Amino acid sequence: MVVEGGRIQWVGPAARRKVPADAIVEDLAGKFVMPGIINLHCHLGNTKGLTQDPKNFTRENVEDHLRTCARFGVTSVVTMGREQELILTLRAEQRRDGRPRMARIYAARRGFTGIGGYPTSAPGMKGVPFEVASAEDVRRAVSCLADVQPDMVKIWVDDHLGKEKKISLDLCKEIVGQAKAGNLKVAAHVFYLEDAKRLREYGLDGLAHSIRDRPVDRELIELMKKRAAWLSSATLAREASTFFAAKAQPFYEDPFFQKAVAPEVLRTLRDPAYQRRAAAEPDTGHGPEWLAMAKKNLKAMVDAGVKVGFGTDTGPPRRFFGFGEHWEMELMAEAGLTPLQILTIATGKSAEFLGAPDLGVLAAGKWADLIVLARNPLDDIRNTRTIAAVWIAGNKVN
Repeated sequence: MVVEGGRIQWVGPAARRKVPADAIVEDLAGKFVMPGIINLHCHLGNTKGLTQDPKNFTRENVEDHLRTCARFGVTSVVTMGREQELILTLRAEQRRDGRPRMARIYAARRGFTGIGGYPTSAPGMKGVPFEVASAEDVRRAVSCLADVQPDMVKIWVDDHLGKEKKISLDLCKEIVGQAKAGNLKVAAHVFYLEDAKRLREYGLDGLAHSIRDRPVDRELIELMKKRAAWLSSATLAREASTFFAAKAQPFYEDPFFQKAVAPEVLRTLRDPAYQRRAAAEPDTGHGPEWLAMAKKNLKAMVDAGVKVGFGTDTGPPRRFFGFGEHWEMELMAEAGLTPLQILTIATGKSAEFLGAPDLGVLAAGKWADLIVLARNPLDDIRNTRTIAAVWIAGNKVN
């Protein structure tokens, strides 16, 4: 592979290409190279340790998250609707430079919900999304978003098992229509099958979670295929995060996981008192069921030919950047996907959904965002964890 100015100039058998005389040579004999991972669903900046608060949204914290992603081979992220204005500054800086040394930023900026709707009752979430009550509210908010050119528009469509307020589908229709009129891509947090069907009828581009209340049916699958809609992120690791902390996990002792968390976080996770509190949380009992249904529905959509992207919902407490993306791939394998399917979804397919043709594949003219692995991920998806080096736009990540 020949890289110049951060882009791949040529890739192919070594015997067919002479090394440029002034080239810096990286000998990767015996290694395996894959495109950088693209995470279509995360939340940057709001969490420190195990605490989520908008006060945490600082340049230092956002860049710490981006560097962590990069070290784990996650070279591009879409942060989905909890961001402050700072994210636009950081995104602009990256795009002016053109060759970032940390994960590339794509941003939804602020998502949508109804007045007092889910997830505004979650810690640190009041005042974060737009809370809309009328078509006029929607028009004003979408106009504000359009001015900053978000890479995605996000809607939360959930009532947390009937415990919270859910935005009306009429308002969702208005949001999708206004966003599409401005040529903006729209993805929605969903839980229920029937909501997914109606949103798809309105022209939604992506479902930002697997359906978790019941199995997907032929009606939804045909709607999505007919209208080129995506399951833009299955977020299986998000479902696992609802219950794993209720007991000590073997991966706590894995050096790969330990590199993703601060020592004090690891101490807390190992603490039996913390595990008892986690076991008593309302979602802990539901989590295994949600994960099983999400896996089943991911596999059904892939088998039916629905377009699927890659996303984890990393960022909130207990959803750890870097480790979470590799855990997501492992859970996708448990759902029945092959390593090749998973790698394609996490790279080229996600770039396609994002509308980023310069990312996601190792080919001439594309950005040199790549991961060097010690072992072949096509043999075992967990081999994506054998990271020897990461490059973003031809810059080697420290």
